[in-house]
Amino acid sequence: MTTVAFTPGTEARFAVARHVADAVLFEGYVLYPYRASAAKNRLRWQFGVLVPPSWSAAAEEHDFQLTECLMEPRTGARLAVEVRFLRAQRRTVEELREDGTFVPTGELRLADRVLVPWDEGVEERVTLTVPVTDLRGDGTTLPFTRPAGEEAEEVTGSDGRLLGRLVRRREEISGTLRISAADLDGPYRVERLTVTVENTSGWTAGPDTDRHAALPYSLVATHTLLRLDGGAFLSMTDPPEWARGAVAACRNLHTWPVLAGEPGRDDLVLSSPIILEDHPAIAPESPGALYDATEIDEILALRTAALTDEEKREARGTDARAAAVIELADTMPPEVLERLHGAVRSLQSVTGTPKPAGNLLEPETPWWDPGGDTGVDPGSDHVLVDGREVRAGSRVVLRPRLRRTDAQDLFLDGRTALVEAVLHDVDGGVHIAVTVEDDPGADIRREQGRFLYFQPDEVEPLEDE
Repeated sequence: MTTVAFTPGTEARFAVARHVADAVLFEGYVLYPYRASAAKNRLRWQFGVLVPPSWSAAAEEHDFQLTECLMEPRTGARLAVEVRFLRAQRRTVEELREDGTFVPTGELRLADRVLVPWDEGVEERVTLTVPVTDLRGDGTTLPFTRPAGEEAEEVTGSDGRLLGRLVRRREEISGTLRISAADLDGPYRVERLTVTVENTSGWTAGPDTDRHAALPYSLVATHTLLRLDGGAFLSMTDPPEWARGAVAACRNLHTWPVLAGEPGRDDLVLSSPIILEDHPAIAPESPGALYDATEIDEILALRTAALTDEEKREARGTDARAAAVIELADTMPPEVLERLHGAVRSLQSVTGTPKPAGNLLEPETPWWDPGGDTGVDPGSDHVLVDGREVRAGSRVVLRPRLRRTDAQDLFLDGRTALVEAVLHDVDGGVHIAVTVEDDPGADIRREQGRFLYFQPDEVEPLEDE
């Protein structure tokens, strides 16, 4: 038995951690531009791939993950474990011939999509709940197997005529979950928890076998969720001083455990192949899964919406998740896109308790209230440059200083600009916000408040016309 039903309390706690774990599970699943033909989508699943032992020996990839962390279980505590991974399901495309037979084809073109061969990811889980006392000594070992399978899905055109079919094949995979715990020496009631996830599939790699052939027998994007129903886990990133030596002695291979769930709680751990901080969270501004977190959501959304109709047809035919990304980008409301400019979280700690407003966290009061600080007004404030007042509406020549500039600023050297505001920071510094004259996007920059900033010694005032 490789799947057990968790108690309602454990299931609710795991649901909190799965929100982030889903991002780990599908990171890199399909990358922009979300088409199977794109070069970056021909090498799939770079994170957390546990390959069969025969391929691990041949290609020096890993067939196991080892997690060690510290826990302080209470008497009678139980440990719930959930291993999650994707299973590669190989999808081929077959076209219907006039003689009624189906033959493989490189693509099947429909009105709204182009179907192509692709490896789909099927989510799998291995779950276990065990008393902590049963983990002493040799601990618990749980073998698991997923059988091979094959299904065919008919493909019809807009007129209902049968055009072909999609054939999905899954290979048998097997693995082993090993869990044990051991008391640590010393005055503290602390135990080292060891969790090993291993691919034990019997598939054998040949001399000319490539990674593509090994993937259907692999555990993809493997990660582990742990939960104590009584007691706590210690942070492996920022442990208490007395536990630093014990944390340093823990071994973590091909994965790293962090505290999961809400900050302030320590009953959950996510052991991930991607390095995370304690209590990782999805940004509330994120509009949905984009599967390519090495890019910025705003850029991904804009680029995806700008794909050609033909590119979008291929993306829709590549994978259902890719089709959902295309739909998300095409239907994203302007107010959602505006949120993707980002947010400054650090200001919330000094501006009052945040309160939810849709998907946004907004402070009760702004970090700066113009009506409450009458001594500062960026629209009318001025600064003296070469004995002349420079304020909003002034025209200046830009002279960036080499000691504190970048390549973009160097291209602006000698250009004329219009001053939009003069700003004073809390450290007494002065910053001049400008838009470059003859910039065709100046009106947009002005509307959005996205200016270029220079210090007073980097501008030269011009005579008023």
